Amino acid sequence: MMTDRIMKTPPIVSAQEWEAAHQQLLVKEKALTRAGDALAAERRRMPWLAVEKNYEFDSPNGRMRLRDLFEGRRQLIVYRAFFEPDVYGWPDHACRGCSMIADQVAHPAHLNARDTTLAFVSRASQPDIARLKARMDWKMPWYTLTDSFDADYGVDEWHGTNVFFRDDERIYRTYLINNRGDEALGGTWSYLDITALGRQEDWEDSPEGYPQSEPYKWWNWHDEYGAESTDGKWSNVVDNALEVLSTQR
Repeated sequence: MMTDRIMKTPPIVSAQEWEAAHQQLLVKEKALTRAGDALAAERRRMPWLAVEKNYEFDSPNGRMRLRDLFEGRRQLIVYRAFFEPDVYGWPDHACRGCSMIADQVAHPAHLNARDTTLAFVSRASQPDIARLKARMDWKMPWYTLTDSFDADYGVDEWHGTNVFFRDDERIYRTYLINNRGDEALGGTWSYLDITALGRQEDWEDSPEGYPQSEPYKWWNWHDEYGAESTDGKWSNVVDNALEVLSTQR
């Protein structure tokens, strides 16, 4: 939006001065990154809360339990989106904020490769959800709430993201993030950083026995996970790149 106000912009400097300013700020940015790593490590040590109720959801294939939403994986991230009567945008759209978050969601195959499933839940019916997903071209699983799940986990009046861990038949709540914390979500790394297992890479500070593998080497094209898991060519690319980077430090 154009206004009549004159912007007080920063000074125009030489390339050398710009680089010096960038390097000065980079120190603080790296410190922020390390602080984020440390906070994620603390999340991985949060106590767990056992899920005692048998929650159920409507799906395109009928009624499902919370355990079914994991799709056989160990971790489940559940975003409570507001799409239902009396919510602004109904019936054509979900809440604008929830819709922005949905637009940010990265391809789920990368989360799935880390034993993690992402799902959205709302109180709209499955036909309404299917219509909305088709209009907005959203691909994530999206279920209908049928009971007190949202109230029990603090997302009945405002959006939020709950994280769960499945140990065979037992399910535990491991984390909740909401309000401005939701703004940063959508990318694979931001989701993994709020899970109990984290990114599952060997540089992370995780409790003993947690699954970890070498960074970069588990990455794949989203339509190739599993198909080329034994292909060593990507590992060679990573090793060569890391060797070059080590000589530049």
